[in-house]
Amino acid sequence: MGLEDGIEKNGEHNREEIFSKSVRAGKRTYFFDVKATKGNDYYLTITESKKRFGDDGKFFYEKHKLFLYKEDFDKFSEGLTEAVAHIKSIAPPIVVHEHNNHVAAPEAVTNGAASYSDVSFDDLGK
Repeated sequence: MGLEDGIEKNGEHNREEIFSKSVRAGKRTYFFDVKATKGNDYYLTITESKKRFGDDGKFFYEKHKLFLYKEDFDKFSEGLTEAVAHIKSIAPPIVVHEHNNHVAAPEAVTNGAASYSDVSFDDLGK
């Protein structure tokens, strides 16, 4: 039996995928996959994938998966929103101004006003 028969290589049954969204964030990629059980009950899998290098120099992807069931959506969403809001309230912002290619480092931001360094990305190649 192969994947076309609904069986994955590890022997688990493949669930119907309803929706999939990938988000690249730095060195990580996050996958949000909505799936359906045989009884048409929906759940979400969130997978974090990060490229790693082994001792032999070859790369592999380290993956961590979270299963989120619909009865937990509201509580999970509330907890995530609260945690992100708390982090944003205590962490200094990183301000990037693309129109002038200057970056204000977190330590350069005080009282909500950014002070810019003299580094310009255009000058780095000179």
